[in-house]
Amino acid sequence: MIRAFKKDEDLLKDIQTTSPNTNDVTLWWLGQSGYLIQYKNKKILVDPYLSDSLTVKYHGTDKPHVRISENVIDPSLLPTIDFITSSHNHTDHLDAASIHPVLKNSPNCKLIIPEANRRFVTDRLNIDSSYHIGLNAGESYTEDDISFHAIPAAHNELDKNEDGKYVYLGYIIRMGSFSIYHSGDTLYYDGMEHWIKPFNPSIALLPINGNDPSRKVAGNLNAAEAVALGKKCNIPVVIPCHYDLFAFNTADVNEFIAEAQQSSQGYCVLELGGRFSSNEI
Repeated sequence: MIRAFKKDEDLLKDIQTTSPNTNDVTLWWLGQSGYLIQYKNKKILVDPYLSDSLTVKYHGTDKPHVRISENVIDPSLLPTIDFITSSHNHTDHLDAASIHPVLKNSPNCKLIIPEANRRFVTDRLNIDSSYHIGLNAGESYTEDDISFHAIPAAHNELDKNEDGKYVYLGYIIRMGSFSIYHSGDTLYYDGMEHWIKPFNPSIALLPINGNDPSRKVAGNLNAAEAVALGKKCNIPVVIPCHYDLFAFNTADVNEFIAEAQQSSQGYCVLELGGRFSSNEI
């Protein structure tokens, strides 16, 4: 079992003692594609998976979701959250067991979701859809100096619903003058960089677990592809994610490190519960 660098009360203390009184952006890796982002006095929870719901769901099937890393924090311990993002409907990106405790403690929290998935999100979470801020590719939502800009994701295709809205998204999260790109689950597709580059993100949070049909799940960028996308988009720092959670669907992060070093791509590999700040760029 991969141990967390910081977890539960230790992680919470680290979050609570990080000063919100600067323009710095700080993020903590919560495992899989999940992050907590802090900017000023606002906190954004990105694609949180903080439960064992998939392990329970797939126990005894041909796709056992056996955990290989610790859960970093009980979601009920998290401080007040202002926004939760969900990039798509897969449970490790839209987990009721992770989101319900957060909403209980943060009743004014807003959910940033693909508009195409509004009904599904409402049903899975069993909450009023007034929580939802639904976006399609090319659309954005802004509150004060924080904005969420939706771009398409290909998991494995650029799928749309019957209304022509994308069901898989990535988000550019702009906080003041600083931008982070969270791709959600995606493969590379033609023209992808043209969606990303206008925002000049300083950090890209990219999956590296690759696309292996034998796993019987939709795939993602692999290590080389994540590094190549960072280079194409001139992103100073790529932070890898979507690995070291389930035994059947992971990757060796050392391959990412080797690719980044060979390509002179800036990067940071976080431990579970580890943090990165914009002042480190």
